Amino acid sequence: MQKGQDEIAAMREEYGSRELRRKNLFADPIEFFDKWFAEAREIKLHEPNAMTLSTVGLDGCPASRTVLMKFFSQEGFVFYTNYGSAKAKEITATPKASLLFPWLPLERQVRIEGDVEKVSAAESLKYFASRPRESQIGAWVSDQSSVIDSRALLLNKIAELEAKFKGGDVPLPSFWGGYRVKPARIEFWQGGKGRVHDRFLYSGHDDGWSIERLAP
Repeated sequence: MQKGQDEIAAMREEYGSRELRRKNLFADPIEFFDKWFAEAREIKLHEPNAMTLSTVGLDGCPASRTVLMKFFSQEGFVFYTNYGSAKAKEITATPKASLLFPWLPLERQVRIEGDVEKVSAAESLKYFASRPRESQIGAWVSDQSSVIDSRALLLNKIAELEAKFKGGDVPLPSFWGGYRVKPARIEFWQGGKGRVHDRFLYSGHDDGWSIERLAP
């Protein structure tokens, strides 16, 4: 089924409920991200830590998916996954990625680009221990991105592992852990009236961050 071109083209939201000016920015983009993230949480935005992770595919094509940010600091933005997954293989081949936080109810986006590295085993263990037990078992069950015959196969494996770990802690799988995207560039985008959006790009240097306004 094909939607009418005119009908889709007519879909339009007018922006302009907020503005972003140079004087509003902080010298440190991580501190400014923290401010925007807090505001996304304050309005109870659904999963404000959800971000689109884009990597370079093994075939050279871009590959994107939504993951959950679990931690951020001056060092970067952390997410967790199976180290045998498609994205993990892509990161191993090309350890660079971009992140996109689409906070649309606030008419905002944050775009981040940088190198990617694994977090320490201690960091992965600390986070894994905080997960619900069923999520811990889920990490053991899924050979992420691999082809499977049926959902029933997964459910059988879950039952087997629940029996195996019954009465004890679920250990951290050796094939599961975190990655940190270390930002080299961070762009803050605020929707504007008449599509005159406000965009500011932070670029990292040895002596700190520079800030430039970008055309919408």
